[in-house]
Amino acid sequence: MEIPSKYDARKVEAKWYDYWMNHGFFHSTPDEREPYTIVIPPPNVTGVLHMGHMLNNTIQDVLIRRARLQGKNACWVPGTDHASIATEAKVVAKLKDQGIDKNDLTRDEFLKHAWDWTHEYGGVILEQLKKLGCSCDWDRTKFTMDDEMSESVIKVFVDLYEKGLIYRGFRMVNWDPEAKTTLSDEEVIHEERQGKLYYINYKVADSDDVLTIATTRPETIFGDTAICINPNDERFKHLKGKSAIVPIANRVIPIIEDDYVDVEFGTGCLKVTPAHDENDKNLGDKHNLEVVDIFNDDASLNSYGLQFEGMDRFEARKAVAKTLEDLGVLVKTENHTNKVGTSERTKAVIEPRLSDQWFLKMEDLVKPAIDAVLKTGEVKLFPKKFENTYRHWMENIRDWNISRQLLWGQQIPAYYFGDGKEDFVVAESLEKALEKAREVTGKSSLQANDLVQDTDALDTWFSSWLWPISVFDGIRKPNNEEINYYYPTNDLVTGPDILFFWVARMIIAGYEYRGEKPFSNVYLTGLVRDTQRRKMSKQLGNSPDALKLIETYGAGGVRVGLLLSSAAGNDLMFDEALCQQGKAFGNKIWNAFRLIKGWEVDSSLHQPESSKIAIKWYQSKFQSALLDIEDHFSKYRLSDALMTIYKLIFDDFCGWFLEMIKPGYQEPIDSKTLEEAIAILENNLKIVHPFMPFLTEEIWQYITKRNPEEALIVSKWPETKAINTELIEEFNLASEVISGIRNIRKEKNIAFKDAIDFSVINNEGATKTFDSLIAKLGNLNAISYVEEPLEGALTFRVKSNEYFVPMVGTIDITAELEKLQSELDYTEGFLKSVQKKLANERFVNNAPEQVVAAEKKKEADALAKIETLKSSLKSLK
Repeated sequence: MEIPSKYDARKVEAKWYDYWMNHGFFHSTPDEREPYTIVIPPPNVTGVLHMGHMLNNTIQDVLIRRARLQGKNACWVPGTDHASIATEAKVVAKLKDQGIDKNDLTRDEFLKHAWDWTHEYGGVILEQLKKLGCSCDWDRTKFTMDDEMSESVIKVFVDLYEKGLIYRGFRMVNWDPEAKTTLSDEEVIHEERQGKLYYINYKVADSDDVLTIATTRPETIFGDTAICINPNDERFKHLKGKSAIVPIANRVIPIIEDDYVDVEFGTGCLKVTPAHDENDKNLGDKHNLEVVDIFNDDASLNSYGLQFEGMDRFEARKAVAKTLEDLGVLVKTENHTNKVGTSERTKAVIEPRLSDQWFLKMEDLVKPAIDAVLKTGEVKLFPKKFENTYRHWMENIRDWNISRQLLWGQQIPAYYFGDGKEDFVVAESLEKALEKAREVTGKSSLQANDLVQDTDALDTWFSSWLWPISVFDGIRKPNNEEINYYYPTNDLVTGPDILFFWVARMIIAGYEYRGEKPFSNVYLTGLVRDTQRRKMSKQLGNSPDALKLIETYGAGGVRVGLLLSSAAGNDLMFDEALCQQGKAFGNKIWNAFRLIKGWEVDSSLHQPESSKIAIKWYQSKFQSALLDIEDHFSKYRLSDALMTIYKLIFDDFCGWFLEMIKPGYQEPIDSKTLEEAIAILENNLKIVHPFMPFLTEEIWQYITKRNPEEALIVSKWPETKAINTELIEEFNLASEVISGIRNIRKEKNIAFKDAIDFSVINNEGATKTFDSLIAKLGNLNAISYVEEPLEGALTFRVKSNEYFVPMVGTIDITAELEKLQSELDYTEGFLKSVQKKLANERFVNNAPEQVVAAEKKKEADALAKIETLKSSLKSLK
């Protein structure tokens, strides 16, 4: 089988992915092996592959492929999230293009359009993950709106309601006027924005007095139901018990007193708008104030806004300010910076709004999840620094607003049967609800059409918090074989931005519904940024096309490029040059393989001593690297694991080992060396495979004809064995000797084809283990051990050993002496400057330990070099 001269990722990747799929290598079923389970953080069904997905899923694939090689029953469950807000927005936009208004459709009609959209466009990202090489168990693909997944969500809602943990409340919530739904506190991003502070005069009723309030939102004056002053503020004692008149609206409102008002802020007088500010609502409840809601659900003004009715809030702000100015009651405006809440999904400015919503009590539910991370360590976060963030969120948790005013999602299973909002039952189905309603009311005549289901949908996170359980049907069937085998899962790989949204809530759900953790380890990746440290975004145009990168550099090149610089929890500064480096690494491995396969074999040849020792050395070097790799994996330092592999292959295998065993020009290799070299190559492929799966499988299958069960993807991870550290240390000395010989050859133009003599004064007492290799790689006639320096020889030093190469050909002795003397003079001068620094007690006592150590090393190196130069000068004189 002819091996192509170049590795072509485009030809190879689809071939091996299909091969793995056709032979079921990604699929897992429970058996006697130890399970290793990962559940994918389900990307939005609306999503397409971006750099964050590439990083996150590459890490998961590395972990799952390694576990598979370790003989574990590796199961990676893929799937997508229905993403209520994002998907509904996409469907509404598509309907609008078709001239259809969402509000003209029934719920069922809209959901049909949503499902049609999902079937046509949803799940694209999962297909794109295949291009990256992700070895998910595609037979297990889940969608959070699948029937069994939705049943699980509804079952949990009913259970929590019956436990008294879910309740309905009229509360101030975060309203997204673009998506027209409420959001939880965690879905609101607070941004600093430049605005204005408006100072407005309110007339005091039955008086010529005025009072001035300061507000950032003059459009909300139509919702004012009181002015509040601090009872201890001497400036406003005369206003106690009086009323004020709202400008433009001319509505009379009371002046109340409360020490909530900060006498230092603004004017000391506070306008109270209970319908549009949480703190104002608390004041309103305390003082029994009227609540006036002035906004429609799209944040335009309603009829309370008088002549501004129908105007968008921001347009109304300008118009109201102009009218106040015309009336002579706008005293002044000032620039003012304040924090504005925006929707994580739509980026719209959030409007505080009073609304009937469903809430989940969190105070008791959260306790086992706090203990699991912060006390018992049952769940470990990598890096550990995120424990502080976790602690802050969990110890300050508020009740979770779980209802959304959306159609796409699991519909809340509350069924109303009377005239009031309190007349409802909660049940898993209409049939069960009817039974409950008949029981509650005592009316056996009640029929299904007498019940009306709540129109709200559940927060998307309320389905995804069950993900590690529901993907194995552990809610509906809590004792089924799969949940008992695969749960708890092993590792979760995700971003720190959803540590609370998703990770913490899954831990809460795990303890509530399984009585144990959902996973053991959480690997939190950093954000992918550009080289200017900017977050990647479409708006900035700095986010590369993920699929184009794969097409250009191959999946392996992109995977290596991403992981070479992505330490856990630290942001990745992505540079496309890293992908080129990854591709070059793949080419290096390919060319090394081609070199080995290109050697002619002579089975009659005996294995040379140089090859024997080279193999022993590399096997020890490999084992040493393997130990480091295992340690890095245990600490989720995948970047470090890859770098260890990279150096092993690039430097030790390609840079040294292949040179050590390579036969002479146009000469054959012995069969034993070749056999052992291929075994070494195969071990290399195994440790590279999780990072570069396609390239390694291609080489593996080229090495020899193999049956499917012998494919690399299901081969065996190398075992750790004893390491001959002495051999490694001896080679370190030998490699410096070889480099010294090569430097002399280069400097003196001694062709490599010309064999040279070589002598050693062995002050180090070094073994002769690597002499055969030194002779081969230096092309030496022989290595002789001497007691005295050789006269008229070129010399160099490694540690305290002196090495001599007799001069070959004609060398200008005078020029050589001048060069050596000049180098000696410079080195002696350098030594004096270093020793002067070390003689300075202030420097030695105050400088960092590593700085002092570096100076001492400079001193030792200079002394050794001076000795070598003097020896060289002596031999030439």
